[in-house]
Amino acid sequence: MEIPVEIRSIADEFGLGGVILMGRNVGEPEQVAELCHSAAQLTPDLPPWVSIDQEGGRVARLKEPFTTWPVMATLGRSQDVSLAQRFARALAAELRAVGISLDYAPILDIHTNPANPVIGDRALAERADDVAELGAAIIRALQEERVAACGKHFPGHGDTSVDSHLELPLVEHPPDRLRAVEFVPFRAAIAADVATMMTAHVLVPSLDEQRPATLSRRVITDVLRNELRYEGVVLSDDLEMQAIAARWTVAEAAVLAVQAGCDGVLVCGGNYGDQAAALEALIHAVEDERVPRARVEEALRRQARAKERYLSSRLSARPSSPSALRQVIGSEAHRAIAEEMARFA
Repeated sequence: MEIPVEIRSIADEFGLGGVILMGRNVGEPEQVAELCHSAAQLTPDLPPWVSIDQEGGRVARLKEPFTTWPVMATLGRSQDVSLAQRFARALAAELRAVGISLDYAPILDIHTNPANPVIGDRALAERADDVAELGAAIIRALQEERVAACGKHFPGHGDTSVDSHLELPLVEHPPDRLRAVEFVPFRAAIAADVATMMTAHVLVPSLDEQRPATLSRRVITDVLRNELRYEGVVLSDDLEMQAIAARWTVAEAAVLAVQAGCDGVLVCGGNYGDQAAALEALIHAVEDERVPRARVEEALRRQARAKERYLSSRLSARPSSPSALRQVIGSEAHRAIAEEMARFA
């Protein structure tokens, strides 16, 4: 697959902060590498992120011959920080080989609710301190290998009983409980200098009775920015998920998310009309001062700072040769790490 003409048109007309690869975009490693190289050239003045959800387990867009990683709960059961680091370094090597610069991992949600239909064994562990230690180790290892990490989903999606892809989950904990449990892994991620954070499409009435976290200034600006002192890039989860889309259009949600403090929004479904409409809505919101120009400039500064760190050496790099790719992707050493993790399944 090549870059769709519609995406090229959006990049030419508006600029583009990044692209995300979904399962529909992914084939053999050589195809992924060519696609990522093309994507990285879309906006050369401020290169776009080339991003993906590659957690391991059931959320993994890259299939064999890429290494098949077990669920992240295996790392929690192992209690082995070194194993988590080796996993993250191997994962980063495969992502970097094909030109992916941002991975939406690790999950920092805590598996406190066995009935949770969307997090479950994607979570690293059931205890906040374990998630914090393992999550910070993964972040540091990924980023030392020049792949930007993303802590998700703030302010915590672990203790929910519905899937935000389908409806809006409710988190009923008071602020003291959130600070003592749910926020612990996010504080550790901030201490580890995580490049990006992703918001959760959850309603937390103790923080904001009206707006889901993704669209809430109280959650993103007051808590994540001002209380927890996070200075990196904040990204929304996919605005086409029903937790948001059942009430707001993509264009409306994009404006509300940026107003709330997001520095970028994800629109992942492949509807180019919705993607263009979101960008047009943001332009109009700045023009009529619903989004202050200073808010946009702040978001762009954060994006530029992170991109300088992770993308500055990538723009002119050609894709690796097929033989070089195959030496990294699904290598014997990486499969051995996956097998070691799988012992704790």
